[in-house]
Amino acid sequence: MAEPILEVENLVKHFPVRVGVLFKRTVGHVQAVDGVSFTLNKGETLGVVGESGCGKSTLAQVLMRLEPPTSGVARFEGRDMFGMKGAELRKLRRDIQIVLQDPYTSLNPRMTVGDIVGEPYEIHTEVAPKGDRRRKVQELLEIVGLNPEHINRYPHQFSGGQRQRIGIARALALKPKVIVCDEPVSALDVSIQAQVMNLLGDLQTEMGLSYVFIAHDLSVVRHLSDRVAVMYLGKIVEIGTEEQIYEHPTHPYTQALLSAVPVPDPTQRGRRDVIRLTGDVPSPIDPPSGCRFRTRCWKAQDICATEVPELVTRVAGHPSACHFAEERAVV
Repeated sequence: MAEPILEVENLVKHFPVRVGVLFKRTVGHVQAVDGVSFTLNKGETLGVVGESGCGKSTLAQVLMRLEPPTSGVARFEGRDMFGMKGAELRKLRRDIQIVLQDPYTSLNPRMTVGDIVGEPYEIHTEVAPKGDRRRKVQELLEIVGLNPEHINRYPHQFSGGQRQRIGIARALALKPKVIVCDEPVSALDVSIQAQVMNLLGDLQTEMGLSYVFIAHDLSVVRHLSDRVAVMYLGKIVEIGTEEQIYEHPTHPYTQALLSAVPVPDPTQRGRRDVIRLTGDVPSPIDPPSGCRFRTRCWKAQDICATEVPELVTRVAGHPSACHFAEERAVV
């Protein structure tokens, strides 16, 4: 039986939109995350995909307690994450770490690699004795495939892929149980992406890690994920196993995303039925009524404008938030 380590229920994060110089007044809210629910099991990778602006990174920030939620519940090993304070919150900080998107800006250029990777030990002094920290940092560098003798170098002396490995080493320093990966390979070359993805997979096997893996590239997510959640304008519109999402997509948005994935085999190019979405992504300040995808959906009918589709299982054995969900093979 799968054992959940992270449970999220109806998570909401709205940012107020204010106008005025002295007496600011709220004129609306950016609905970045709006009613997101999912479960992450121990040793599992949950991929979260969607276009830019759909709320993926805001979701990561709320899970990391970098932003307070507007409402909703998140439980880590059965305990309320958002209600934690003091020593309990300090322990949570050790158990959940993050790997950020851009390795060129997420590392302090004035600190050596040893100081960057070892900084968590300065905050959580109980994890490693002061005299043992240099050895632990060198071990971490070796684990992620870097030369431990380069501990005194600075970030600018490393390539992009190497910098991301430094970020991964920093995330591993406190022996976390969950790592939130916020588009960790999107700033890297394709060949380097594969190396970093393979590293993450190896670390998961060796250390029993659980990942929330956020990306906009569906082919990247498929490489690592056990289950995949597809987000659109702050909501999850479809969630299922890797096979269910990629082989049996039921939501029109998922089908459109998959049809746009490049085909590596030149003999197969031109044979796929590419779905071209019309219009722009609506503003999260004033999203469409009913189904948020209806303004770009070829299946939209009157009910789509009045009733919000629930994320329930209709066909293909996995949940989809569409009134007219149906399987469609994406060749």
